[in-house]
Amino acid sequence: MLEEVERWLAERSWSAADRPLDVLLAAKRDSGTTVSVVLPALNEEPTVGTIVATIRRELMSDAVPLVDELVVIDSGSTDRTAEVAAAAGARVVHRDEVLPSLPALPGKGEVLWRSLLATTGDIVCFVDADLREFSADFVSGIVGPLLTDPGVHFVKAMYDRPLGAEFDVPGSAGTVGQGGRVTELVARPLLNLHWPQLAGFVQPLGGEYAARRSLLERLPFPVGYGVELGLLVDALHTVGLGALAQVDVGVRKHRHQDGQALGRMAAAIYRTAQLRLARGHLVRPALTQFERTAEGFAPRTYAVDTEERPPMAGIPEYAQRHAA
Repeated sequence: MLEEVERWLAERSWSAADRPLDVLLAAKRDSGTTVSVVLPALNEEPTVGTIVATIRRELMSDAVPLVDELVVIDSGSTDRTAEVAAAAGARVVHRDEVLPSLPALPGKGEVLWRSLLATTGDIVCFVDADLREFSADFVSGIVGPLLTDPGVHFVKAMYDRPLGAEFDVPGSAGTVGQGGRVTELVARPLLNLHWPQLAGFVQPLGGEYAARRSLLERLPFPVGYGVELGLLVDALHTVGLGALAQVDVGVRKHRHQDGQALGRMAAAIYRTAQLRLARGHLVRPALTQFERTAEGFAPRTYAVDTEERPPMAGIPEYAQRHAA
């Protein structure tokens, strides 16, 4: 590991407990900084309501007004995700209602990019909507460094990720430390080989991170699974390693993808990395996988996410809103 990264780990890796809520509230009050929390959601009816209710109860009360805005961006759910989120106290916005002049592309990154137009906070905090046994530390922990240290611009959550079939039962432990398979098999090798300054991030692909709007609006957003790696790499090149940080928030429990879905995710992440390594030559943006059928193994070919949205600061509607 680079000496620079060893120093970074000592200086820019914290625990959520390092910044109690009273410290965060005082910093927020003194600075006048506003905080938006965004939950990108697609068919997350079983979990989204509990996450929203926890944030509202623990971080949006009169006693603890840490979060100013809580928005669920629904990207076309066919279950009761929107209804449950609204009933729990979130403002629910459909992806297609944001920037309607530009047809939406499928993918999580598209939702996160559009959320910049749907929110107003100086700090934007992203939280996946499929988390179970959710703790408000996932929000307060990663927002904390941004409120208390003006030199920090981008903060990732780090945590244990248990894996196991029994994990789908609430309260079960699963296999400790075995989650994050795409991280270990794809993202971590890529980062260590090509962006060794980022080798200290425990969960580089985690969906829980917070950043200053002033940074996010300057970054391109891959529209699909590559968004987390793309934002992390581009943040490094935009503000430098010293402006990045990570915070331990405990344990992350969520719904796991099957092996083929992970393969598609891995291909999109590799594609995102490849684009950043060489903007000229491009690899074939498709992935063929195999499924067993009555006739034998049948090939299924999927397009790999290749689209990226430009920095939001260059979008006229965004510029007009901020000028107003």
